[in-house]
Amino acid sequence: MSANRPQRSRLALALALAASALAWKGAANAAPAFDDAACTDDPANAAHEKPPVMAPEARLVPVDRALFGPDPSYPDKPYDAEAQIQIYGGKTSVKTPRPLLEIGRALYGPGELGPGIALFGDKNRFFPQVLLFGDFRTALASNDLGGEEVTVLAAQLNLNLDIKLTGTERFHIFWKPLEDGAEITRFEFARSGGREEKSVALFNADPVTAFFEGDLGAIYSNFTNTHAAFDAPVAFGRMPLLFQNGVWMEDAMIGVAATLPARHIGTLDVSNFDITVFAGFDEVTTPAFRNNVGGIADHAGDVYGAIGFFDTREGYLETGYAYVRDTRGGALDFSYHNVTAAFTRRYGGWLSNSIRVIANFGQSPGLNRKQTADGWLVLLENSIVTHKPSTLVPYVNAWYGSDQPQSVARAGAAGGVLKNTGLAFETDGMTGFPKLDDTAADTYGAAVGVQYLFNLDRQIVVEAAALQTRGEDVGRPAPGPQAALSLRAQQPLSERWILRADAVYGVRDKLDDVAGFRVELRCKF
Repeated sequence: MSANRPQRSRLALALALAASALAWKGAANAAPAFDDAACTDDPANAAHEKPPVMAPEARLVPVDRALFGPDPSYPDKPYDAEAQIQIYGGKTSVKTPRPLLEIGRALYGPGELGPGIALFGDKNRFFPQVLLFGDFRTALASNDLGGEEVTVLAAQLNLNLDIKLTGTERFHIFWKPLEDGAEITRFEFARSGGREEKSVALFNADPVTAFFEGDLGAIYSNFTNTHAAFDAPVAFGRMPLLFQNGVWMEDAMIGVAATLPARHIGTLDVSNFDITVFAGFDEVTTPAFRNNVGGIADHAGDVYGAIGFFDTREGYLETGYAYVRDTRGGALDFSYHNVTAAFTRRYGGWLSNSIRVIANFGQSPGLNRKQTADGWLVLLENSIVTHKPSTLVPYVNAWYGSDQPQSVARAGAAGGVLKNTGLAFETDGMTGFPKLDDTAADTYGAAVGVQYLFNLDRQIVVEAAALQTRGEDVGRPAPGPQAALSLRAQQPLSERWILRADAVYGVRDKLDDVAGFRVELRCKF
């Protein structure tokens, strides 16, 4: 045993030396330890960069450092301000009119916004701002309303008061002081049939809208000084509600609305959607609610509903439901249900299309009174994408209406459900400018036109429109076919003043023809 000890000692020593050699070789091939002093921005020293701190599921991707370098420097060339503007396509700031009253932070002012005031907390700071803005419109029109000719000079003043508290909360009030309901300040100085001249001067201090809107998530952050994990926009008061560009609803009512925003459903290819619920408790204006003399009953109804907006299938989907309740009950109960769906999408890079459907059902008035909301409407809106997509826009809009389709609610100045279908169905809300039947009640038709905006500095629209009646004439507004030619031109005179002219000539079967020409001057402030 003792004779073998020197051999075992020599073997152990050889193994130790071999292990040391392998360890040294591995250390020589390993990356050097990080050294702050050796770390530079030189790409050649990339091996000395400190490893990034990242989540376990993240991974580094290859980077070609040759693609990164310092900004160019031209010390031998003088600074050229005009050349700097040309870098951005020669674009400069556009001179715009300032608000009539501007207190606090300027509207779209230059520079930083500032820190604001931590009135309730740091998470939604107070940025007080008061703005008074609007426009003044005056129009002179010569109208042949079918059996009556009248020349009207009318004036309209629109005033908006914005009281902004934070970036998400504000109070808003809107007045039309020269109007009272359907009446507007005007002077009728020529009439057919020997009728006397008429002047109407009004001053009405009652607001058209007065409401608060904000975000409950931001308000929660304000009072708790923590970041809210939700957004919840809300509004209440006498507020305007406009859905589907005013086709399904365009009215101001006393009510409340709330939105669940910015959600998605991946399995259904819905990248983003919002759901808005609303309720109106008074001043719900709809032609479906009539009084005993056939006029619109403004204070007869409530409305409760919801509408959804979905980005899906490379398009934009809108769906909605509303229950319009007649609070009078009994024989004057014209309550009904209103549903809608609309889908907007561009096809083939040349056609922009919207298809809208509105349907009314469930109305059952007493004493055998005639239904006023018992129909449906399909509306197609199409524009052609030309080689000048922003300035040259041909369009073809068409519809098919059965019985008496109704929007959920429409203010008097909002016109009928076909208001946006074409110029021939749009009045001006000032001079009683003539139009074709805009109810879509048992009619179908189309408006074909072209809009040209030149260099985005003026507008001209030329349009031809026609409608045909369907079924038996049982009291629909249009007893027979109608057609019209329309023209509109607008020219900005300055950043504040706009000159506009409209002309229309309409042929109506079983009714007198209509015609009108108007010139309007508008001042924005």
